[in-house]
Amino acid sequence: MDDLLSVQLFRLCFWKVASEEINYRRFFIMNDLISLHTEKEAVFDNIHSLLFDLVEKGNITGLRIDHINGLYNPEEYLRRMKDRLKDRYLVAEKILHLGEALPASWPVQGTTGYDFLNCQNGVLCDKARRGEFEGIYSRFTGSSVSYESVVYEKKRLMADRHMSGDVDNLARHIKNVLGKDRLWSDITLSGIKKALTELMVLFPVYRTYASPQSFNESDQGIIREAARRAKERNLDLFNELDFVEHFLLDPKADERDSWQRLIMELQQHTGPLMAKGVEDTALYIFYQLLSQNEVGGDPGSFGISLDEFHRFSEERAKNSPHSMNATATHDTKRGEDARARISVLSENPREWEEHIQSWSRMNEGLKKIVLGGDVPDRNDEYFLYQTMIGAFPFRSDDLPSFRERAGRYMVKAVRESKVHSGWMKQDASYELAFVSFLENILESEEFMRDFRLFQSQVAQHGILNSLTQVLVKMTAPGIPDFYQGTELWDYSFVDPDNRRTVDFDRRRMYLDEMAKGEDTNIQGLLQELLASKEDGRIKLFLIYRVLKARQKNADLFARGTYVRLGVEGAIAENIIAFAREHEGAWALTIAPRLTTALSAKDGTHQVNFPGWHIPGDARIILPKNAPSFWINAITDKQVRGKGAIPLYEALEHFPVALLIGRGEP
Repeated sequence: MDDLLSVQLFRLCFWKVASEEINYRRFFIMNDLISLHTEKEAVFDNIHSLLFDLVEKGNITGLRIDHINGLYNPEEYLRRMKDRLKDRYLVAEKILHLGEALPASWPVQGTTGYDFLNCQNGVLCDKARRGEFEGIYSRFTGSSVSYESVVYEKKRLMADRHMSGDVDNLARHIKNVLGKDRLWSDITLSGIKKALTELMVLFPVYRTYASPQSFNESDQGIIREAARRAKERNLDLFNELDFVEHFLLDPKADERDSWQRLIMELQQHTGPLMAKGVEDTALYIFYQLLSQNEVGGDPGSFGISLDEFHRFSEERAKNSPHSMNATATHDTKRGEDARARISVLSENPREWEEHIQSWSRMNEGLKKIVLGGDVPDRNDEYFLYQTMIGAFPFRSDDLPSFRERAGRYMVKAVRESKVHSGWMKQDASYELAFVSFLENILESEEFMRDFRLFQSQVAQHGILNSLTQVLVKMTAPGIPDFYQGTELWDYSFVDPDNRRTVDFDRRRMYLDEMAKGEDTNIQGLLQELLASKEDGRIKLFLIYRVLKARQKNADLFARGTYVRLGVEGAIAENIIAFAREHEGAWALTIAPRLTTALSAKDGTHQVNFPGWHIPGDARIILPKNAPSFWINAITDKQVRGKGAIPLYEALEHFPVALLIGRGEP
């Protein structure tokens, strides 16, 4: 049998061997998902044959290309795809950090929307409170480790433990090419491997896109930045890093073919390292504010300013007006409305700290000791309280389901963090003790009484954040994307929880009722929806009404310029206000943010729907060429304003507003 197996095109071995000895590319670190050479035309045509057949039959009008970072030459792939798709819609699943741009040469409409998601998510977080939250997190957990340190540590862990074989192959390639050069001959294979590992770990983005056709200044700058950071951190590797940087940035003419192969393969590995080290590890360890722990996000920056949001939108309108606007996907770390709730905590750090310190004292006796330590540890306990704030159900009938789902999520979270347990080496004692703690605090009358009171206040402001999130997604430059089930409140955990069966019959029934209600008594319908906002119909109604407005004003939203609007009054920083304009047609978006401080001014954190304590002097300042007569697309109410619109008038009947205007000022 051994003789027979030895002549096969594969080698049977213990599965862990692949981490150190591997000669093929995998999907991330999954050994049995072997990558294909899609850069070869025959392979490309073969694996896409069914797809192209469906396209030619007119069954497919658009495509999203997932995991594009894993391709050998993404631009070449997209050009081949575009040749076959012609004028059909094409977007790429590309994670962009704030300020990072999609390669301009790619023949796509844009991305699948993670860049928008994190911008929208960030503007609902009170960036000014970052320092206070750093202190709260440090005091509660007893650790002052930075997000950047966690990312470095976990990317390094993944590189050393799971991608050592990949790095070894790259290092051997460089050594074979430059080992005979007298200038570099004393650089050892071990040194090259260490330098490559450090360079990849400190890569600031998912990947670069150097190719035979292009190696632009942006890509070169990213490599230089990674090399600079690596040299600062590893003075003893300076020569090796200099050697690798030299080969990547300034190859000799006779090295071009080898350089091309190496840099193309290197780029295919920095993405998986970022994904596994950050998305699937660091985001399950650094818990300062969970709403910011999202794919492509930066928890260390703690949100973005209103000005940064407007600049992002202006750039989007100019360069990728048909990119997707997403607020949830199959891979997001928690439901979009759970994030909206958790972000409310950023507005009142003092009260948040008082509650978690009090809850921790209440629940101290409910912990179990495993291997000499309390379970959960302080970091996991902090994570649990935030998770409950974000996902706790409105209805008591949903509590049994929440208990079961949350228990499964806690197990997944501790395995992803790889601190007390892991997928490859599970610690059942810690996992069971953590789930037991969750179940015990849910049974504690003392804790639940105090938790419910605080959580219910946060949840009301979370509803305002959610409505803002929906409206902005649908009216900002881009194509709004709706993940299955998010038409109503979405307080899901990460997959597989966010992939549960969706009750579409219920949603159809709600839509039918709304269609009847808007025709007969829309004001009565609005009052009913606001009074029962916890059931989520208010979110579905907003989606329904804004989609109708988009349909009636298709050119405006597809081609309209983006105009940031000024807000007059003390709450200017609490309002997201912008206009879209195209050939005399106008749409004004008005939505609140950071509303806790506004309601606190009357001595309470309760939300007064729909007006949420709007000062009488607050006004939206209009451009000089804007109309003076508007129709609220959500409420059907007329609004007049010459040069300015009183905020309270725009939001008199609903917490957010979409005003449609047309004609002369």
